[in-house]
Amino acid sequence: MKGRLSRSQVKLAKEFLAELLGTAVLLMFGCGCVAQSVLSHKENGGMLSINIGWGLGVLLGIMVAGPVSGAHMNPAVSLALAAVGKFPASSLLHYLPAQYLGAWLGSALVLLTYRDAIIHFYAGAESQDWAMDTAGIFVTSPAPGVTNLGGAIDQVVGTALLLLCVSAVGSSKNSKVSSVIGPLIVAFTVMAIGISFGHNAGYAINPARDLGPRVMTWMFGWGAQVWTSSGYWFWIPVVCCHLGGLLGAGLHLVAMDWDWVKEEETKVDRESEELRLKVDKV
Repeated sequence: MKGRLSRSQVKLAKEFLAELLGTAVLLMFGCGCVAQSVLSHKENGGMLSINIGWGLGVLLGIMVAGPVSGAHMNPAVSLALAAVGKFPASSLLHYLPAQYLGAWLGSALVLLTYRDAIIHFYAGAESQDWAMDTAGIFVTSPAPGVTNLGGAIDQVVGTALLLLCVSAVGSSKNSKVSSVIGPLIVAFTVMAIGISFGHNAGYAINPARDLGPRVMTWMFGWGAQVWTSSGYWFWIPVVCCHLGGLLGAGLHLVAMDWDWVKEEETKVDRESEELRLKVDKV
């Protein structure tokens, strides 16, 4: 019948919506827990609650999007898995836009929800840094004393660690475990990265998690300062998270997935094992 979508078009549309919604859920919990901490002057949360909030955001985002799209919710994950042949490169054309748009949407909903509290925070601010204090609810920046180079290294290391662990969860050798608690392991991974590497630059480890909210804050009142602050930090979470993702996925591919034994040796070992089993039966 004319006008009806094909099966492949329906699949693409559902994957797009799944990644958009899953990423939005992730950002709502993640930015929401930061907002609660910042706007209450840390009376209603601190670094630990932020780490837990982001971890739970990952878990619940996976629950939303996982059955349809696999819940990447992170362009660095999608690109890295495509680079090592574990994800169709053609799917990047709808996964990546969905993730960036979902991150924008999730952060915008947090802004809408906390609008009154942010205005109140501004009215009572004692310094002129209120704008970047509240922008920090949504975007990352290097901590005092941390250079952009140090922050860049931090983003590469953190995202490489994430992709190494994500690749391990997706490995067929871990299927018995990951099929049951895979989403929980990924959530714990994000939580552990935040607990261990959150100080330097807020552990973005996700290009969409930073760029989507940065565009949102630029659109809704924070202005060009979100691009120029911290020595034009904005590009580092985008570029370095992708580099770290490629490094982590590539490391797992080489160290764990590749068969380092020659095919002839593998065949001999298999035949020897079969012979041993026959002898044991006798």
